[in-house]
Amino acid sequence: MGNRGLSRSSCLAFVWLGLVALSAAVVTWLPLLYSPATVDLYGIDQPPLTASHWLGTDTYGRDVLAMLLFGARTVFLISFPVALAGTMLGVALGGIAGFWGNYRAKFSPLQYGIVGTLLSFLLGYFFYWAVGIVGLLCTGILWAIFKQRQRQLPLPLDSLVLGLIAVVTSIPRLILVLTLAAVQSPSVGRLFLILLLTYWVLPAQLVRTELLRIRELPYVEAAYAAGLPPFWVLLRHALPNAWQSVITMMPLSVASLIGLETTLSFLGVGLPPSVASWGRLLAAAQQSPTDWWLIVIPGLVLLFTTLSLRQISKQIAAWQRTPNVTR
Repeated sequence: MGNRGLSRSSCLAFVWLGLVALSAAVVTWLPLLYSPATVDLYGIDQPPLTASHWLGTDTYGRDVLAMLLFGARTVFLISFPVALAGTMLGVALGGIAGFWGNYRAKFSPLQYGIVGTLLSFLLGYFFYWAVGIVGLLCTGILWAIFKQRQRQLPLPLDSLVLGLIAVVTSIPRLILVLTLAAVQSPSVGRLFLILLLTYWVLPAQLVRTELLRIRELPYVEAAYAAGLPPFWVLLRHALPNAWQSVITMMPLSVASLIGLETTLSFLGVGLPPSVASWGRLLAAAQQSPTDWWLIVIPGLVLLFTTLSLRQISKQIAAWQRTPNVTR
């Protein structure tokens, strides 16, 4: 059997992430003396290892330990779900773009109208209501033109997905996310949608590239010759062979999302003030630069979490390179 064991670094990474995940899961039941929003006016700017504040307090008297633990819960409520949902969305868009291309998928006028209406509502929600109205008008005009022909027309799925990718990647991610978050009221749900809007691109590019190669392989042609529906061929035969690069990328994507969410919280956008975050804890050091623990403690937690996710990505890549041969 091939050597598919864990390295020492990977074991430490799993242990660290397990502790962070456990803390996030049970934080509401821990016997903490203070909540993240509790202000202790008698314990302002206390250093670590004091009687009532083990990791110290900030300039407002908020407990650093409570903010760290509840910040871990914020990480697991936002970064991991966004990574999972964004990967699924990217796999879906990249899959249909790479598998069907521009001419293989044909739709009726009604299907064109449904797709155009959904895209118009999304544009109106995320950008401006006038953009959505223009999209609806264009959809109505195209639907009227296509309806006169009374036949199915090819939909250039590959060009549409590549166009969306070009639009999203033409603006640096941080600037795009900051812009979208600044025009929206702070909300966990809205931040989730904004991060999802910018995250799906890389999984889509990876899956599209793989499926452009896989769709030309003999076993896919054999599945078509056997009479299987195209969607079934994509789901059961093509996509399973395009997952390896996406799975390897997942931990790195989570690390990137944690860093992005921390940056937004540090700048004071995205999350409501009542939601604890590691970025908001780092931002508290601006009010009192001499409080070294406000930088060192959350900085080390963020560093260890990011390095652990990077090590897990390397371990997954090593597992994929190692043949699993059972004698």
